[in-house]
Amino acid sequence: MEKKPVMDLKIDFNGPVLKMKGENAEVVMIPFKGTVKGEIFNGIIEPCGVDTQVVNAAHVRHMSARYMMTGNDNTGADAHIYVENNGWFDDDAQQPGSSFRTVPTFYTDSSALAPYLHSTRFTGEGSMEADGLHIRYYEI
Repeated sequence: MEKKPVMDLKIDFNGPVLKMKGENAEVVMIPFKGTVKGEIFNGIIEPCGVDTQVVNAAHVRHMSARYMMTGNDNTGADAHIYVENNGWFDDDAQQPGSSFRTVPTFYTDSSALAPYLHSTRFTGEGSMEADGLHIRYYEI
């Protein structure tokens, strides 16, 4: 499957991590912010993003990150993109050199980007790199 790069997000963790451990699951909430670069959008991830991870009894981790990006679309206009990004992986995917896959859903107020973001299929890939966590989105 050929993938076309869309955006590269650099994630910066920005607050206390909240944890809850129950009998059959552990829940971790990780606040973050960051930067966004790409052909269609450049800007920031607002500092209110949160990645909620639920680890079940089989040690499978479901992550659901939700955040708002503010910046400029490919026409130079001010724009926002809201993202809900979901994925499933095990703990090995969080080690340097490893990666994990996600399924993002985008919503935007950009009239230039809306037809593309609201009707195209995308995939995400997360990886820990020398400068931190990157999430890259691709058109599939």
